[in-house]
Order: sequence, then C-alpha cells, then structure tokens
Amino acid sequence: MVSLCKILWGVSMMTAATAVGAYIGWERHGVVGALALGFVGLVAGGFLSQPSLLLQLVT
Repeated sequence: MVSLCKILWGVSMMTAATAVGAYIGWERHGVVGALALGFVGLVAGGFLSQPSLLLQLVT
C-alpha cells in the first residue's frame, strides 16, 4: 500500500509540475517555451516527488 502511494505521489507531482511549466511556457514564449519549461517542470517534479532527494541536495 505504501509503495502504491509513493508511486501515485511521484507520478502526480511530475505530471502537475510538467503541466504547469508547459502552460506557463506556452503563454509567455510559445512552443519552444512550452517545451523548455515543461522539461524544467519535469525535473522539478522529480525533486518534489522525492523530498529526501531534495533535502540531500540542499544540505
């Protein structure tokens, strides 16, 4: 059950961050901005999906 929750959390964070990045990129910079900020959102979502990894990078 815990593994399922971790998978759902990770997928939802990565999807949401990618969607937000792509939307902001599309609104401000067009197709290239959507691709670039979508990728940035994907990376940020990866860090948000595993808070322990983010804490290791910060400290």
